[in-house]
Amino acid sequence: MPKVLITSREVAPFETRFRDVLEAAALELVYPPPGRFSQLTEEELLAGLPGIVATIAGSETYTPAVFTANLQLRVIARVGVGYDAVDLPAATRNGTVVTIAPNTNHGSVAEHTFALLLAFTRHIPTRHGTMAQGEWPRFTSLPLRGRTLALAGLGRIGKAVATRAAAFDMKLIAYDPAPDPAFCAAHQIRLVSFSELLPEADFLSLHLPLIPQTRHLINRTTLAQMKPTAVLVNTSRGGLVNEADLIEALRGQRIAGAGLDVFEEEPLPVVHALRSLPNVVLTPHAAGVDVQSIGDMARSAAEAIVAIQQGLWPDEKIVNPEVREHFHWC
Repeated sequence: MPKVLITSREVAPFETRFRDVLEAAALELVYPPPGRFSQLTEEELLAGLPGIVATIAGSETYTPAVFTANLQLRVIARVGVGYDAVDLPAATRNGTVVTIAPNTNHGSVAEHTFALLLAFTRHIPTRHGTMAQGEWPRFTSLPLRGRTLALAGLGRIGKAVATRAAAFDMKLIAYDPAPDPAFCAAHQIRLVSFSELLPEADFLSLHLPLIPQTRHLINRTTLAQMKPTAVLVNTSRGGLVNEADLIEALRGQRIAGAGLDVFEEEPLPVVHALRSLPNVVLTPHAAGVDVQSIGDMARSAAEAIVAIQQGLWPDEKIVNPEVREHFHWC
């Protein structure tokens, strides 16, 4: 019986949402052993992949070495919409289809974006910590209402953030390489260039994919164009931000702060400057994984695997369609 490895340990508690899809297609579910992190290390991945034809994948890294050691791997079905952890050319050479789960977690990421914004502006971590020590920390907060939320990226997640921003009475501006003018008109979003976005932002929220053109988009130069009172929020991909430059800007108070859910290296190293800065709120790449979205994403991934097994081609989910020319299931 072909085996599917559920690589994300976060997904295991939600197997009732997708087990039936795989078992109906005569696919056997395999889980990794318990580990320290929800995300498998490359060593754990290499140990678990032999004999596996497909994975319901988390954020683990698929390097050329992984494919070289696993010629039988036919599908990597991401629980999410990012796939920068997969070496796509190597996957294609190996005849491995890579899929994503669109329209499943944008609401969760949008809600988490505002959780970071509010945690920072309302000093939630600090207030909780000092109250837990018996203090009564009454100091002023920063408002969202009337402030400018600048969205770098206006795809599904950016749009979901924009609609929620209206409830906070925020002004909206956005940059997107392929904008949706109708959506912007309907939601009173002013489209600007990226260089225009930066100096106007009270809050800059990143929602762009990580591609060569966007890597380290936020760096010493672009940070210098922002207001010293501005706050950066990143729930997209860690590689969009040059962390060394951001740390420098935060320490020098060249921007007011940051709310970060994603990082250049994940898990974030135990000893890391971001962990000790007072003007940062951190979460562990958790924006897209609430109890509703994670089940939806896992089921979408399972459905993608079964569709490919059956000779169908879910175009809206496949990110390397060129593999179809030489694809075979087993």
